[in-house]
Amino acid sequence: MPPAWLALFIALAWVQSSYFGLGLHFGGGWADFVGGLLVGGGIIIVILAAIEFRRYRTTIVPKETPARLIQSSVFKRSRNPIYLADAMILAGLILRWDAVLSLPLVPVFVWLIEKRFILGEEARMRQIFRMEYAKYERKVRRWL
Repeated sequence: MPPAWLALFIALAWVQSSYFGLGLHFGGGWADFVGGLLVGGGIIIVILAAIEFRRYRTTIVPKETPARLIQSSVFKRSRNPIYLADAMILAGLILRWDAVLSLPLVPVFVWLIEKRFILGEEARMRQIFRMEYAKYERKVRRWL
């Protein structure tokens, strides 16, 4: 499940920050500020997406077949707002913790989520919603 992967990457960043910082820092309060914005923004996006799943009465679980195609709220800007929010939260925590050496975890996390979850979900959506999903896919980007 994606939350388990996010937890693993967060734990890796925390361990790196706590035990292998090597005296590296992002420098100044800007990292705390931007990190806080990323974490807070990510949490808000997750909440907004969850509200849409509930409103449309469809599953939020990645491997389950959705009953409806959501195209409103945060889904107007990203086909995968929860995964985007997960990446934002990870990046934000890395900034807040001054985990400089953990920055490469963000693109690795994005790549892993795309390969393990998004590509399969998109294939399922194409099969279930056909033309409606094709139009949505042309209109809204995968990440942002």
